[in-house]
Amino acid sequence: MAKKTAIQPTRIEDYPQWYQQVIRAADMAEVSDVRGCMVIKPWGYAIWENMQAALDRMFKKTGHENAYFPLLIPLRFLEKEAEHVDGFAKECAVVTHHRLEPGPNGGLVPAGKLEEPLIVRPTSETIIGSSFARWVQSWRDLPLKINQWANVVRWEMRTRMFLRTSEFLWQEGHTAHATKEEALEETRLMLDVYADFAENWMAMPVIKGEKTAGERFPGAESTLTIEAMMQDRKALQSGTSHFLGQNFAKAQDIKFQDSEGKEVHAWTTSWGLSTRMVGALIMTHSDDDGLVLPPRLAPRQVVIMPIIKGDSDREAILQYCRGIERDLSESSFMGEPVRVLLDDRDMRGGEKKWHHVKRGVPLRLEVGPRDMAGDNVFMNRRDTGESQSMGRQELITNIESLLKQIQSGLYAKALKLREDNTVRIDSLAEFRDYFTAENTQKPEIHGGFAMCHWAEDPSLDKILDELRVTIRCIPFDEPEEQGTCIFTGKPSTKRAVFGKSY
Repeated sequence: MAKKTAIQPTRIEDYPQWYQQVIRAADMAEVSDVRGCMVIKPWGYAIWENMQAALDRMFKKTGHENAYFPLLIPLRFLEKEAEHVDGFAKECAVVTHHRLEPGPNGGLVPAGKLEEPLIVRPTSETIIGSSFARWVQSWRDLPLKINQWANVVRWEMRTRMFLRTSEFLWQEGHTAHATKEEALEETRLMLDVYADFAENWMAMPVIKGEKTAGERFPGAESTLTIEAMMQDRKALQSGTSHFLGQNFAKAQDIKFQDSEGKEVHAWTTSWGLSTRMVGALIMTHSDDDGLVLPPRLAPRQVVIMPIIKGDSDREAILQYCRGIERDLSESSFMGEPVRVLLDDRDMRGGEKKWHHVKRGVPLRLEVGPRDMAGDNVFMNRRDTGESQSMGRQELITNIESLLKQIQSGLYAKALKLREDNTVRIDSLAEFRDYFTAENTQKPEIHGGFAMCHWAEDPSLDKILDELRVTIRCIPFDEPEEQGTCIFTGKPSTKRAVFGKSY
C-alpha cells in the first residue's frame, strides 16, 4: 500500500499540479481577480522579504544604491532602442487614456486620450537611461551603480504562480561605467552575487555561463546567466546579468567628458532577479508532504508546539516552552537571531503538526509533560523526517549546527540530482532519444541536462523547437576541447548546456 502524502497528486503523478498544490497547502499565494496575476500571502511574501533582505545587503556591499523610477514609460523611450522594443513589444501593457467617465449605457468608459501612450514597465533600461543622461556629465560621475526594487508587467497568456505571471516583483540593477572593461567586470561580478545567493542562501546549485546570441536580452551585447535544475529535471533561468555595451547609452544619450576632455558614451549594464526564485525554491527542495525550506530563507526556522493534556499542565508547559523560545531567540544562525515561533493555538496536535510540515518549517519541537519533566524536547527535522528526543540545553547549544546541517544537506541533495541527470552527448540520434517526449514522461528517463558540442546556426532552431529543448548557456567552467557540433557538423571548441525549461 502506497504511503499517504499530504500533497495530492505527488511529484511523479503530476508535477505541475503538485507544484500548485504545494503553494496552496503552504498558504503562500492565490490566484488574483486580475487574470494572470497573483496575490502573494504573508508566508510567501515573508520568503520574498528574506530574499530581498539578503540580496539588498549583497548589492550594497558591492557599492550599489537603491533608487526608484516611474512605473510608466513614454512610448518614444522604447522606440529609441529598436532591438529592445522588438524583444518586449508583444508583452507590453499600454496606457492610452487618463480618466474614466460614465458611459452612454451605464458603467464607466475610458476618456481623455493621451497624446502619447505610456507603457507599463516591462523593464526599466530606457526610463533609467533618461535619468542617467542627466546625472552623468564627467568621468568623475562614474561608475554610477543603481538598484531598484519594483514590480514589472509582461503580458503573459499562460501563467503559473511565482514562475510566470503578468505582474511580478523583482530587483533590477543598472550601472554606467567609463570603460568597457569596467562594465564587463560589473556584469560578471553581479552574476557571481546571484550565484552566491542561489547556492548559499537558497541551497540551489547553479551553472554560471553565457547565453548564446539567440537567447540574449534584447539590445544586449552579452547576457550571463545562472541555470538551475528543478526536481522534474527541467532548467530554470534563475538570474541574468547583461553587458549592454554602448547601445543604450547611444540611444539615451548617456555621455560624458573623459579625463582627456573628449566626449564619449558610457558603457552600461543591467541585471535582475525576481519572485521566480520563490518558485525555484519550491521546485528545488519540496516533497510530497509540502514545502521544504532552507533555514536561511525560512520565515520561521523553529516552531515550538506545546502538547497539553489537560488544564493542570497548561501553564507549566507554556512557561517551559516560553523559556525555550527565549533561549533559541537569543541564539544565532549565520550571524542572525534564530527565528522562532511558539505555536500555542488551541487545536489538535496532528492538525498543528501538518500545518507546519506543509509550510516547510525546518525544525519542529514538541513539548509535553514527559519532555518537560526530563528537561527535554522532541525534535523533528523537515528535510529528512528524522525525529529524536534531546536535552533542552543540548538543543540550545547545537541549534546553529543543526540548521547548518539542514542547509548544507538540501544543497547536497539538489546537487546530486543535477549530477545524476547531466550527460555528455556526442550524436544527434542520442540527443533526440534523450529528449524524446515519450521518454521524458517516465521519471527514470526524464531527460535532464545534455552537454553537447555546438556551433551557432539557424538550422538548430527547427530541431530544438521540435523537441521543446533550448540552449541554456555556455558554461564558464567547461574546458575547451576540440569537437564537432552534433547539429551542423561544424567544428566546435566548447560544449553548451541543453535542456527543457520553464
